[in-house]
Order: sequence, then structure tokens, then C-alpha cells
Amino acid sequence: MPVNIEVRRGRPEDAQFLAQGNIAMALETEGLVLDPETVLRGVTAVLQDTGKGTYYVAEAGGRPCGQLLVTHEWSDWRNGDIWWIQSVYVVPEMRRGGVFRTLYSEVRRAALESGAAGLRLYVERHNRAAQNTYSRLGMSLTGYVVMEDIFGQQSAGG
Repeated sequence: MPVNIEVRRGRPEDAQFLAQGNIAMALETEGLVLDPETVLRGVTAVLQDTGKGTYYVAEAGGRPCGQLLVTHEWSDWRNGDIWWIQSVYVVPEMRRGGVFRTLYSEVRRAALESGAAGLRLYVERHNRAAQNTYSRLGMSLTGYVVMEDIFGQQSAGG
């Protein structure tokens, strides 16, 4: 039986759910163990300062079941804002039930409404399931390779 999924912006009371989702996603997709206190502080910083980004939370039956974070990059080439989708997580029991599709649709609608130039995300190169999901939603691979120089203990991902 289909479940009604609602999407809303993240609120301070979502901090623990969002942090747990980020931790689970990093472990599942990259084998990366994140420090829970650091992640919770990072999530809280976003929830307190929309200049850092905006969390979107999917709910089914009034309970959070999925999340994503949108951050922004100005594109001088396009004279517009690129919305980066990050920190995507859907609780395992709700996967393949339209949770991410609903989150993505809402974020895409909001981006179009705001006049954004487009949406982007990065995905772990071996995560074929995620790549297939994103492709089915109309996203395509680019010719870019992401490189990084991360300072501190964590050296992968967001």
C-alpha cells in the first residue's frame, strides 16, 4: 500500500535524526566512521544558519524517514545559483518507496521557483544503485572529477 510522503524544511528538533542519517549514510556508502558530536554540531550549525544550507526532511505518517541537504554555489558562468544536494539518506525500511523521489521533486520545484541555474550532487563512484536512481530522475554524469584537500581527521565525503 502506498505511503503518503510529505516534505518540509528541517527544524531544530530534527537535529538528532539528521545527524544519525548522516552517520549511517557515511558508513553505508563509504565505510567512513564519523564522530557523532562533530556531525551533530555540523547539523545544528546548518539548522541555525540558512546561509550554510537547508535540510529537507521527508515524513511518512508524521515520522521522519528521509533527508537531504542543499548547499549553494554561485556560478559566474551561468550568473545563477547551483543547488548542491548532499547528505542524502532514506531509512532502510522506506527505501524503494518513493521517499527520495519525493524529496528530489520538492527540491527541484523550489530550485526552479527560486530561479536557480540547476541542481548538482556528487555520488561515490562505486555506488551504482544511487547513480541509477539519480539517472532515473533526469540527472546525468558530468565530465568533472571532484578533487579535495580536506583539513582535519575526516578525509572523504561532505
